[in-house]
Amino acid sequence: MNARNRPADYIGDWPARGQVYPVQMRRNAHSGHWQVHVLGFYAERPYGAFARHRFEPVAQIWLN
Repeated sequence: MNARNRPADYIGDWPARGQVYPVQMRRNAHSGHWQVHVLGFYAERPYGAFARHRFEPVAQIWLN
């Protein structure tokens, strides 16, 4: 978890180092880059998505 460079105008939940979170990976509609959405997090602004470099995967589960 890389918590550096947190946006100054960010309002909402922020991940903590050493914690494991359920996430969903989605592509940004404008840039096409993958973003991390932490399930259950609240984010008022600017948007509830995080850059991939802020996380390290520990497991992967595919659901149908």
